[in-house]
Amino acid sequence: MWPKPDNRDDNYDNIQHNIKMAQENIQRANDMKAITSDEKMKRTLEAKNERREEAIKSMRHELGDEIGHKR
Repeated sequence: MWPKPDNRDDNYDNIQHNIKMAQENIQRANDMKAITSDEKMKRTLEAKNERREEAIKSMRHELGDEIGHKR
């Protein structure tokens, strides 16, 4: 079986979608932190949001790489 050729046509759109979803998850976690009194849960949500922020930074960098390929 031959490997599939590298098709980058939708990478830009997929990355944008993933960034949007991560931002929505950050907001949901912040909303959950506001209504919970469980300190362990708050720390867990904060840690997840930190990882999401790092992922968003990486995806934005990758988005820059894809701009040239989108054209």
